[in-house]
Amino acid sequence: MLKQLHTKWWKVLCVLLLGYTFIYGLLVEIPNVALLHETVRNLFFHVPCWFAMLLLMLTSLVYSIKYLRTGKTKYDLAAVALLRMAVAFGILGYLTGMLWGNYIWGNLVSWITNDTKILGTAIGLLIYFAYFILRGSIEDEEKRARVSAVYSIFAFILLNVAINVVPRLTDSLHPGSGGNATFTVYELDNHLRMVFYPAVIGYFLLGLWISSIIYRMGRLNYLNNNIPIE
Repeated sequence: MLKQLHTKWWKVLCVLLLGYTFIYGLLVEIPNVALLHETVRNLFFHVPCWFAMLLLMLTSLVYSIKYLRTGKTKYDLAAVALLRMAVAFGILGYLTGMLWGNYIWGNLVSWITNDTKILGTAIGLLIYFAYFILRGSIEDEEKRARVSAVYSIFAFILLNVAINVVPRLTDSLHPGSGGNATFTVYELDNHLRMVFYPAVIGYFLLGLWISSIIYRMGRLNYLNNNIPIE
């Protein structure tokens, strides 16, 4: 996949989708949703960050599995590059969620420590932070790549349990969790969908774009140190 990212059409599509999201997302007519009002526009910026994070993590997981099957360094480099961007989107999603939650729910400290989905997200991100710390602590290239690949498989499973399974079984302020209605019930009409879905695609393409740059930088670093890359 990363080798095919040298073509330009998808980059043009990424720029167009992001431009459309940021411009039309601020101008589109939105439904009058109770409590949310104009803040519902954050749906175009907050939620796509999480979608992009999960999609990038899933793509990274595929490359980790491919590394375990083949032992080729290029797959390890691709997996790491994708995870770096995934964590970046996770942090952006967390920050935009904090702003949104502070406006809607108020009392930042109380809900950020009591909401299971927010706590699960924090735990999930910490698990991936530990991934990078673990990589940095292993000097042997082959061992580092192998351990990282195995770790990423378990990290992806734990993250999804923390943010998708546990919140549905306990109380949570988020839509679709703890018995709360989903955004579909909250009148996620065609006006919102016309911006939301392009935003998800645009964010994901942006993540792939930056990941491809990080990947090429990683390859150059290996080549400069005379380390062969398969």
